[in-house]
Amino acid sequence: MNTAVLRTEFRLFRREPAAVFWIFLFPTLLLVVLGSIPSFREADTSMGGLRPVEAYVPVAVLIALIMSGVQALPQTLTGYRERGVLRRMSVTPVRPAALLSAQMTVQGVVALASALLVVTVGRVGFGVGLPGQPAGYLLALLLAAAAALALGSVVSALSRTTKIAGAIGSAVFFPMMFCAGVWLPVQAMPHTLARVVGLTPFGAAARALGEAAAGHWPGWDHLGVLALWAALLTAGAARWFRWE
Repeated sequence: MNTAVLRTEFRLFRREPAAVFWIFLFPTLLLVVLGSIPSFREADTSMGGLRPVEAYVPVAVLIALIMSGVQALPQTLTGYRERGVLRRMSVTPVRPAALLSAQMTVQGVVALASALLVVTVGRVGFGVGLPGQPAGYLLALLLAAAAALALGSVVSALSRTTKIAGAIGSAVFFPMMFCAGVWLPVQAMPHTLARVVGLTPFGAAARALGEAAAGHWPGWDHLGVLALWAALLTAGAARWFRWE
């Protein structure tokens, strides 16, 4: 990867206050708002004795990945293609692949930094324990990030304009937010619904992160679902992506 391109993409990202807010700050602010509700700090039997604020830490982590992968990445890449940036780069020593790699790195790093902020605020502000299985938590988080960025790449590949990217991204965004447990944590879903949601990338990620947070190694079925989605989406993006 060209380090100059990577530095440029980081600088451009910092100049986008909306992206900084929604990816880096919003998930933590949402956790703070929910944690400020007294009932969310009390154990809930429908969640196996978890406090809702504890269940929402993995959800807030996944929100950052969804925002980055499904909303920010497609808009940026499609905008570059629409304005002819990728076409112009193809005749320079810097290949368009370097820009794609740099953009995915920027989005992934910011989303992971947001996840770290969420976990820290949950611990300091609401007494949410740190992940009891940190290695499993990190593995699930990295696989979820890979799936999110691959999904965003597929949206970019299928979108000829930023308007189309926004429409497709929005159509994908809300189902993925539901599967991540934004409106109803996976732990509180009916059994059949939870099993179906667990077959989606962010449903599987929510289960894997929740298990690792509780001190258990994430189920290999959840990790396998994440890895399979990441591989399939990456293959689809590679097949359908066009520089022009």
